Amino acid sequence: MNRRISWTFVAAGLVTTVTAAVAQSRSSGPSITHLQDPNTKAVGYAPASRLSTELRQTLVAQGSMALENPLGIIGWYGYENDTPSPDNPAVPQMVPTAAIPVEAQKTEPDKNTYLVLKNQKGADPDYDYGAHFLFQGHELAATVAGAKQGYITRINLDADTAHRVTLMATQDTTGKPIATIDGSTWDPFAQRLLFTTESAGAPTYAATASFPSTVEDVSGALGRGGYEGIQNDSRGNLWIVEDIGGPNKQGTTARQPNSYVYRYVPKEPGDIHNGKLQVLQVMNAGHPVTFESQATVLAPDQVALRTYGQSYATSWVTVHDTAVHGNAPFNANALAKLAQGTPFKRPENGVFRPGTGFREFYFDETGDTNATSPENGDPVTGAGGAGGWTSIFKLVQSDPSADQGTLSLFYEGNRAVAGLDNIQFLSRDQLLAVEDAGDTLHSQRKALDSGYLFDVTIDYSRGAQPVRWLAEGRDPSAAIDSAIGGAGKNDGDNEITGVHVSDGDPSVHGILGAKVPRVWQDGWRWFWSQQHGDNAAWEVLPASRGEQDERGRN
Repeated sequence: MNRRISWTFVAAGLVTTVTAAVAQSRSSGPSITHLQDPNTKAVGYAPASRLSTELRQTLVAQGSMALENPLGIIGWYGYENDTPSPDNPAVPQMVPTAAIPVEAQKTEPDKNTYLVLKNQKGADPDYDYGAHFLFQGHELAATVAGAKQGYITRINLDADTAHRVTLMATQDTTGKPIATIDGSTWDPFAQRLLFTTESAGAPTYAATASFPSTVEDVSGALGRGGYEGIQNDSRGNLWIVEDIGGPNKQGTTARQPNSYVYRYVPKEPGDIHNGKLQVLQVMNAGHPVTFESQATVLAPDQVALRTYGQSYATSWVTVHDTAVHGNAPFNANALAKLAQGTPFKRPENGVFRPGTGFREFYFDETGDTNATSPENGDPVTGAGGAGGWTSIFKLVQSDPSADQGTLSLFYEGNRAVAGLDNIQFLSRDQLLAVEDAGDTLHSQRKALDSGYLFDVTIDYSRGAQPVRWLAEGRDPSAAIDSAIGGAGKNDGDNEITGVHVSDGDPSVHGILGAKVPRVWQDGWRWFWSQQHGDNAAWEVLPASRGEQDERGRN
């Protein structure tokens, strides 16, 4: 069913109230009540996060939590001690003061990968770490000896505080420091965690889940790019979406699409050293939509792809083949341009719709995250724009290994729903999407980020809007960073990231999209990360104690 709500926008002193249909989920999965408004952004204001009435959450880790096995400046889940406290150099200055306006590096543990594993070890050989684990790479890092010191952590969900977070690795097999990490997934064919780095010059990694983790640079096969989301399909292919900003167009705040969608086709499932990397190419009016064809403001190709009711033919174009080109690391973004692949406005993540045999793939683009972009389109509906607010696309193929398919627009954003980052299916039809709008757009909207629930059986071209399940707050640490520019190195407002729904099955049957999620039943769990600020990791639980008891029995 649809329910009518009103949004109020404040811009340049003008208050506008807009009525739009909010789609209450009518499909499989939990019933979620819409939250009317996001949390307000105001100087010095640090509101608590609010969740739909059916939901509650519990903290599983936060940035100031000490690691069980510290190493050098890496001693806390979400901080590095590059700025010691003046009272005690062994601990970092986590909060700036009026007298000393500096702070330690906040590392932003980003994506979450949940696995249920037996017989896992940690730094304490005599401790039972249980079987439920949440893995992260860290997106920011301090510079040590001329290199950023990234790292990988494991939250031991069954453990006490002293053993709660384990440092898994700080260097790769060649002894080089791990680069800062963004995306992650578990490849059951390779039996490896895969980590992406969101930098065209940084490696793509494969890491063992065991402690200590062995981390290998596999960018000789998978390439190097602004990679973020990474996802397996049932054939062993890896689908990768890139998040790398393009140049500004003609002196405006509109950014030229510069991020591609890739598919790595291994020689055999699980082979992360030999295979082909392909880029998605979308056709419009008989020609490919390219970086060059989207160079002008509101370029026709760019507008066309973001128009409801249209469908475009797609194909996968090989840009690198280890059998032909060898195993030296390569710049995937540069090769994608040469191959006339189709770039988007910073795609962040992509996921397969459960129950479709990996034939439906949804991915989002963050957009320009600026209310002044001329490519935003209408502030209420997004109509007439070119992805400036945000977009979600649907790619359909007859088989995940097929070379052709069709692309269509599933949802075009607006001022109220903008800057989408992570996406994840909560059920067969319910798609979670969370905002990372950034301080600029937060200030323009006078609102902090929100988490939304889309129903993929609904036609959003008719004015329906998603359900807001999370109105993210802002912890005092993030409020301070927003006010002082993060002491020159940290981000400001909290963002929502790492939304993850999984039963932790490490087998090929547990690939996200293979099973229909049954959150809080049969071992299915729901997590998200409140990045920046205190770097909190949360688990979402049902507000009903009865449902929680049922989840606990699985």
